[in-house]
Amino acid sequence: MRLQLGISQEELAERADLHRTYIAGIERGGRNITLRSVDKLAKALRVSVSALLSDAAGDVKSSRSGAPSTVVDILLVEDNPSDAALTVRAFAEARIINPVHTVRDGQEALDFLFGTGAYANRKGLELPQVILLDLNLPKVSGIEVLRRIKRDPRTGHIAVIVLTVSSEGHDIRECKRLGAENYIVKPVGFQNFSQITPQLSFLWALLKPSSSALVT
Repeated sequence: MRLQLGISQEELAERADLHRTYIAGIERGGRNITLRSVDKLAKALRVSVSALLSDAAGDVKSSRSGAPSTVVDILLVEDNPSDAALTVRAFAEARIINPVHTVRDGQEALDFLFGTGAYANRKGLELPQVILLDLNLPKVSGIEVLRRIKRDPRTGHIAVIVLTVSSEGHDIRECKRLGAENYIVKPVGFQNFSQITPQLSFLWALLKPSSSALVT
């Protein structure tokens, strides 16, 4: 996109308020990129974030033996409607275009993932690739949902981000032991959401190869 606009790395860096070496690192594929930087680059290139990600998907495609990529689904497991709304708003502020499915309790989350109960019609559909999981859930606790996700070969690969009211305590240590990728302290906002994306590997979190696992 930069070359199509006929601008140098220095000019793009100035427009985006980023260092030129950072721009060079991104173009070489040697830099993790944050949500804030994606937003700055999109504005500097005068394109939408979705257009920028679509272009990046082409690079992911060429680096993965030609496997086509597309945007991943995200599952939000949150029983508090206000917290769920704040989380969705954080996605909007970050200009994330991914489909977000919201469920309200632990049992509903498991039914969604494994195609049971009210979600029996999901058999054969693709699984989400990122789960934002509240710990304090009715019916089935967040820790038990995490345990079942990580021990099942159909879902163990899914990145799970725990939503918690505190970064301290036994629950966080147990979630890390069970395999949670990271956690966010609620309420979720743009700033604390953007901080966890480097650990997720931003493009991997939002893009997937077409051979993603299915609900079986």
